[in-house]
Order: sequence, then structure tokens, then C-alpha cells
Amino acid sequence: MSKSLAGKTALITGSTSGIGLAYAKVLAGEGANIVINGFGESDAIEKERVGLEALSGAKALYCGHDLTRVDQIEAMMSQAADTFGGVDILINNAGMQHVAPVEEFPIDKWDLIIALNLNAAFHTSRLAIPYMKSKKWGRIIQTASAHSLVASPFKSAYVTAKHGLAGFTKTVALEVATDGITANCISPGYVWTPLVENQIPDTMKARNMTREQVMNDVLLAGQPTKTFVTAEQVAATALFLCSDAAANITGANLSIDGGWTAQ
Repeated sequence: MSKSLAGKTALITGSTSGIGLAYAKVLAGEGANIVINGFGESDAIEKERVGLEALSGAKALYCGHDLTRVDQIEAMMSQAADTFGGVDILINNAGMQHVAPVEEFPIDKWDLIIALNLNAAFHTSRLAIPYMKSKKWGRIIQTASAHSLVASPFKSAYVTAKHGLAGFTKTVALEVATDGITANCISPGYVWTPLVENQIPDTMKARNMTREQVMNDVLLAGQPTKTFVTAEQVAATALFLCSDAAANITGANLSIDGGWTAQ
């Protein structure tokens, strides 16, 4: 049985673990070449890279470039182009968070969050689009967040970046609408990842709560389903957006948040 993305190349930022790695695996499963990016232990990353090739029957490339630097982004996109010809599917997933009141928010953290969560998506998109136009086919997907639609206190940089990402995506969608390219956001609520799981013990201690209380009364307080989104659910949505069935979904912001933003 032929794989739907055979011959296509997907670049996913922030993809050495968590949601990004789930994207890489589901797209590799449909035969795509994969470019992963992110930080981590070199042996663990190489194991995942080899696993992606086994899954896809195609090639997987690791680029460890720093997405807060424009020259590094340009080098990553050039490496992908030199290896595969260009990027057909771009998923901007890299991001970070810092929590502090506005008047106390560290300027360096603000700059870092805007650079990684928002500016990087602009740079990867501008560099990917010419190739997509030449092929008359492309998919640009942003991992936004429920915070691209609603705000929470003490997350000013993150909320600003994610709202900006949603607006940027709409603009791109309109610009490339006749070029066979779609641009969409996926906006998850709390996703069950090792990063979230590892925060629970510290929160238990800080708030004098049980594990169940932290999960239900802190992490899942805003999600009416009281269940975590899974990385696999987010990845499955991305795979659908890459399909021909989704060719007329563009400029959309798809919530996967257990009802959070319906309130």
C-alpha cells in the first residue's frame, strides 16, 4: 500500500521530544522525509532519527540549529534544501514559556520567547514558501496554543507570541491561497508530555497538594473534559491537514483543548 506523503519532506522544529516528535513519527509513517530540530542528548536524538527512517523507509536528518538566531535558521533551511531539494511540509513547533508579572518580566526572557515562538516561524515560512510555490503544493502548520485565543495571567510574552502566530498564519494563508499551499494553526490545551509530567512533583510540594489535585485543580482547571490532550491527537490533526481532504482548510485555528476556549 502506497504511503500518502512519499516523496515529500517535512521539517518540524522542536521535534526531538514531545509534540514535535509525535508529528515527526506520524508523518514518517506516511513515507515523508523528515528534518528534526531541537536540543537533547545526542545518543537519544540519533536513536529517534534512525527510528524515523525505519518508520518512513525514507530519510531523516537532524539539524541542531538555534532558532533564536536568524543565521542559524537560514543555515537549517539551506541544509534541508541541499539534502532534499526543499521543504514541502513546515511545522513550527519550537517554543518555551516563562511565568512572571508584566512589571517583573525579565527583558531577556521576553525577547527569547518572542524570538523562538514567533520570529522563528516567520523566518522558516519565508524561506520555505518559494519552494512550495514552485511545486504548487505546501503545508504550513503552527503549533499555537489555547493561548493564541485566550489569555492567562503572568504569561504575557507567551500569549503575545501565540496571538501573533495566529495572525501571521492567517496572513500567510491569504497570500498563498492560489499556490496550492495551506497555512493553519493547531491550538492545543494542556498536552500530556514529559515536560508537563515532570512539573507535577514541584507543584505538589509548592502547593501542598496531591498528584491528583495538581492534575485536576491546577493543570486541568481550564479543560472541561478534565483529560489531557495527547501528543498523538495533535499529530493526527497535523496529518489530516497534510491530506488532500484538507486542501480547502487554510487560515484556520483548530482547537484541541478539551473545551477550554469554548467557555
